[in-house]
Amino acid sequence: MSAQMRIAVAGAGLIGRRHIELIEASRDCVLAGIADPSPAAKDYAQARNVNWYADHRALLEQEKPDGLIIASPNTLHLPMALDCAAAGVPALIEKPVTETVAAAQRLCAAVKRTGAPMLVGHHRRHNPIIKAAREAVATGKLGRLTAVAGLWLLKKPDDYFEVAWRREAGGGPLLINLIHDIDNLRFICGEIAEVQALTSNMVRGFPVEDTAALLLRFASGALGTVTVSDATPAPWSWELSSGENAAYPKQDQPCYVFAGTNGSLSVPTMELWSYPKNPGWHAPLLREAVALSRYDPLAEQLRHFLSVIAGREQPLISVEDAMGTLAVVEAVSEAARTGLIISPGRIMEQAA
Repeated sequence: MSAQMRIAVAGAGLIGRRHIELIEASRDCVLAGIADPSPAAKDYAQARNVNWYADHRALLEQEKPDGLIIASPNTLHLPMALDCAAAGVPALIEKPVTETVAAAQRLCAAVKRTGAPMLVGHHRRHNPIIKAAREAVATGKLGRLTAVAGLWLLKKPDDYFEVAWRREAGGGPLLINLIHDIDNLRFICGEIAEVQALTSNMVRGFPVEDTAALLLRFASGALGTVTVSDATPAPWSWELSSGENAAYPKQDQPCYVFAGTNGSLSVPTMELWSYPKNPGWHAPLLREAVALSRYDPLAEQLRHFLSVIAGREQPLISVEDAMGTLAVVEAVSEAARTGLIISPGRIMEQAA
């Protein structure tokens, strides 16, 4: 790039600071400012000699950045993104795109009306592991996909729940964590047509769930199961299995299995299982390792965002696409509450 783009960040919490570090490390952009009303954020900005704003609207007006990364609490995603759309400023919105599907539809309408580029931060789509799994399914390497199994099992420490909203509805593993896995499964396997679910708060007794079991029907006809719990010592989760984030000790275990008529793939261990000849359960299975490149998906997401701003690339995950992931999560909650089979498509129709 001939000139560095000026990228601002709204929200200087954990993920916001990670975005800031990546901006500072990039040769292609500079940090244009930080918007966050907290005293800690003000001190953080001053320590970096960066302009600080209590309100994102003042930042947009004063700095006129080339793009804004929205890393604020979920409730602020919609108003901040709407303000970006009105100002014509491209935005990278952390997941979930908004709190509800209805809110996401409002944002979709604003994007269509203004044409402001918007990218949603389901950053795992940029991970080479997820890209390789998607390619294996899309190219037919597994044959026709028949079944998918997903696990998200780990134990969050007790002090994690000292933050009040994490003990309340919307603060459990479904919306905070599972939404990532749902997006991975949609990206790899295609749309999810139907959902059944059970949830439990048996371990902690909080108003929000600590455990859930999902049954999925994909539009392709494949079936899937996902088991979720943040209350058990276990290695089977993307956080612990993938090695994507150095804050979590890496475990050499899979968290997804994709099964097809010609082969099966474990992810992120990337072991491909198939019969070299004469398929059948008495024959020996062949195990192959899928070769991968390695890079930081968050850094790749920033590179992609800069290219979206420049008009060289289309968003890998648009607001409309991210709304589809959010609709599945809402369908899971409704299915658990009612005991019914719920269609994410119906969730979106009802919110319109």
